Amino acid sequence: MHPKPRPLLAKGLLAALCVVWLAACVAGPKVSPPTADLALPALLPLAAQIEVREGWLVKRHEMVLPLLRKHGLGMWIVVNEEFHEDPLTECVAPPRPYVGNRDIFVFVDGGEAGLKKLAVLGYNEENVERFFEISKQSIKALKEWDERFQPKTIGLGIGGRRGVTRSLTYETYKFLVENLGPEAEKRFVSAAPLIEEYLDTRLPEEFEHYAKLVRVTEVLARRALSNEVITPDKTTVGDVRRWLYSQSAALGLRPWFQPDLRVQRRKTAEDKMASGFLQVAKEATVIERGDVVHLDFGLVYMGLSSDWQKMAYVLREGEVDAPPGLQKALANTNALQDALARLSRPDKPAGDVYEETMAEMKAKGIVAMIYSHPLGNQGHGLGASIDFRSAKRDPKEPGKFLRNGSYLAMELNTQTEVPEWGGQKVTIMAEDPVYLTAEGWKFFRPRQEKLYLVKW
Repeated sequence: MHPKPRPLLAKGLLAALCVVWLAACVAGPKVSPPTADLALPALLPLAAQIEVREGWLVKRHEMVLPLLRKHGLGMWIVVNEEFHEDPLTECVAPPRPYVGNRDIFVFVDGGEAGLKKLAVLGYNEENVERFFEISKQSIKALKEWDERFQPKTIGLGIGGRRGVTRSLTYETYKFLVENLGPEAEKRFVSAAPLIEEYLDTRLPEEFEHYAKLVRVTEVLARRALSNEVITPDKTTVGDVRRWLYSQSAALGLRPWFQPDLRVQRRKTAEDKMASGFLQVAKEATVIERGDVVHLDFGLVYMGLSSDWQKMAYVLREGEVDAPPGLQKALANTNALQDALARLSRPDKPAGDVYEETMAEMKAKGIVAMIYSHPLGNQGHGLGASIDFRSAKRDPKEPGKFLRNGSYLAMELNTQTEVPEWGGQKVTIMAEDPVYLTAEGWKFFRPRQEKLYLVKW
């Protein structure tokens, strides 16, 4: 049995508790660890990733013969160089390291024999043998195949507008001419149209893994824009960026571009680039109470890339929510997303979707920008973009058409005058991975309908 506390001691204890309580009120709410709704999905270890992706490769190769015939190619050659990897290699061959001076992967329309596949490797690799016939005569086999199948055209990674469609180096081009001969060079053409359709076609088997990637991107972004990472008036933009690098690496993932933050502040003029987009904040920028913070972040997993932009508001002392004007600004961006998703359909020209969406925004009095782009094996993927560039097309050309099942980064923004900021315009940016269905674009994860809040 414990003795009763002395009255003086009890009063002292009560006073101490009051001091603790008052200190907690002044300091603000405690930072809590990530909650259950921020749980990360289980990702595959690297060896399992390779195994799954090699299963996808079987289906990818089934696409090649129809694409060769559709785009008028008799042969398609992809060359990977040591220390200068072709980004196509992991999409046409087993996603393993290749360290030969030149590793060559060849697809040929064999007529009645169907698709023929040849690999000329610097080092023998048994896993490649499961997908290609392996040459033991080195580059001479390529000349043999050209003479045997006599393709009318030979598609190469040249002449395209994007890096992955023009990835063949000048020296390797000369190497192919030297080994195939000047007559074969006359049959060299750009494989860009085939490459674009090949990379913009998503496999159903990729969906669940991509959805996990998007979820991981979302979780890290939400944590980065929270009190777990940000202490108002202390944390810098560089601190948040470094946290994202570290957390990505801890999961065995890597960002495909540098995570960027933009900061908008009351009574501070917008710092814009010549293109009209807000400038990325410098790393030394301290995130302050009352700031609107934007994050742009994307990761790579299983050979696929995500792209994600979200907005946060740093509460001022005494605030429990963002000002109504900022909430209205986000609602305008949501309205833009709604229109773009609703007006999109498979086989519809991307330029038409852009123009119809912008017309709807104009009718509603919403100042908008749209700069959405395909996602997939690259973050800025190949396919039909829905943006101001897709609208500026040759009147004689229909432009690119949306492809059913494609993934898109629905990237856009609106500008809204915020009364609480004295009528100052605030840009609310959003970027969400979506996939195209017969009913329009669908979100992989629920879109942002409320600003993330960083507490004071």
